[in-house]
Amino acid sequence: MTDHVSLRVSAERAVAAAMTRVLPSALAGSDPLVRRSEHADFQSNAAMSLAKKAGTNPRELAANLAAQIPGATVSGPGFINLGLAPDAVWRRAAELAADERLGVPRSRTGSRTVIDYSAPNVAKEMHVGHLRTTIIGDALVRVGEFLGAEMIRQNHLGDWGTQFGMLTQFIDEHPEVDWRHSGDVSVLDALYRRASALFKEDPDFAERARARVVVFQSGDEATLALWRELVEVSAEAFQKIYDRLGVRLEPGDIAGESFYNPRLDGVVAELLDKGVAVESDGAICVFFDDVLGPEGDPVPLIVRKTDGGYGYGATDLATIRYRVEELKADRLLYVIDVRQSLHLKMVWDTARRAGWLPADVEVVHVSFGTVLGPDGKPFKTRSGDTVRLAELLDAAVARAREVIAEREHDLGPAELEEVVQAAGIGAVKYADLSTSRTRDYVFDVERMVALQGNTAVYMQYALARVRSILRKLPAGATGEIDPALPLHEAEKDLVMRLDEFGAVLAEVDELHEPHRLCAYLYETAGAFSVFFERCPVLRAESDAVRASRVALVRLTGNVLARGLDLLGLRAPERM
Repeated sequence: MTDHVSLRVSAERAVAAAMTRVLPSALAGSDPLVRRSEHADFQSNAAMSLAKKAGTNPRELAANLAAQIPGATVSGPGFINLGLAPDAVWRRAAELAADERLGVPRSRTGSRTVIDYSAPNVAKEMHVGHLRTTIIGDALVRVGEFLGAEMIRQNHLGDWGTQFGMLTQFIDEHPEVDWRHSGDVSVLDALYRRASALFKEDPDFAERARARVVVFQSGDEATLALWRELVEVSAEAFQKIYDRLGVRLEPGDIAGESFYNPRLDGVVAELLDKGVAVESDGAICVFFDDVLGPEGDPVPLIVRKTDGGYGYGATDLATIRYRVEELKADRLLYVIDVRQSLHLKMVWDTARRAGWLPADVEVVHVSFGTVLGPDGKPFKTRSGDTVRLAELLDAAVARAREVIAEREHDLGPAELEEVVQAAGIGAVKYADLSTSRTRDYVFDVERMVALQGNTAVYMQYALARVRSILRKLPAGATGEIDPALPLHEAEKDLVMRLDEFGAVLAEVDELHEPHRLCAYLYETAGAFSVFFERCPVLRAESDAVRASRVALVRLTGNVLARGLDLLGLRAPERM
């Protein structure tokens, strides 16, 4: 029933072929509507969907369609139940086991996606607000690349603006602070806080800082040299967090706000020339018919302020122009807080009116909810400050160390530390990725590192268990599948789940929802547990049965390992 395609696709083809023979040509190409079912291996609702258009009743149409499909039956008001022959399931398992891509096609080959994510601010520490954008973006990059897409990572650092005039002035006036050699961006963060407080409290300093902004943005080399040092120190600190998280962001992926400065004059000039932007009270603005304030007044996108400075709108328009015209992207993903939805809509509408965002370029706001504290409010410290990302990771690693220490193991110190780090960091990432990205969730370390339930530690242990089974195999165990063998229900269920890997990855890529992959891996681990309980592997009743089951164990391990890697999770060999 399969020809190097998934079992579901084979079922869809069988129903489609029956529809071609039974239905009028206008309806024959309709969706076969094949789904997994509790009542059969697969079930088609096509008859119920098409009966009225075909001029018949659903059950009669279902019977006519089922008559064209070997082994198909009809149930209820018109469901077509499809069963899988044991040899078809075994053959598909053999195909998956022999395929280094585990049955996943390179469906995105030839596409080029620019993905905007993480984007911390220079001279400030990464905090809990950067967690979701960073790891969701990383997972989408990994999945897209595995599907064959060229994924261009863009880390849009906040590295320009009036705050740097303030900060450079403060640093010059306080040479006693050795921020250059601290190796810790927290020193810069503290300097920034002191500078900001002084700016608000001391009018004289505020005046000097404003003057420094003008000097800074006019290209004063001494100020720019200091600014470059701030960027370099911050970028090094960010990279330490990325490396600790196992995120594929590198210095070469940085394209901060400053990168687009040379392009801003041209952006505004072209918007004015095309009549997209107009002057309003000294500012250059873009107005929209459908964006109004509480009083019904139009709310503009300000691309140049009355003082001649550029707002975020100009920079964001320049990024679109650059990514489409120079990077040649056919898909733009913005992994950005949901609160930026209106701003992005205004920017994208402006870009379309200016001709910079063609209709054939897909642009998506991959929005996400908020990380909450135990009180159900946005996560803050007791003093009301934003929680540092490094502190969250430290807390998770510390708790993972306690949990793992409570279990019996024979790991050496170095191996144990690897497991602790993988479990702690993985717990934070998996808890986030396993939650629908549009939902808020509570940061709960106890739940994150739990050994049971849909957690990273459970998944890591599941894969370690599979690897342990494989290590116990006798020398020369081939793991070859014999399609002529009987098929246990637990074997069938496991193969069918493993066969869905490619479809799940396609959904993750299309809908930008990594939690679907988490759910799939958790369900697959559960199916393997049932299989291993009911289908002896090492003590199988025959060599042929053992070889086939060994192949399923190895295939399961490969799928779990690949899936966890696509989520950016490390999976130690032993736990």
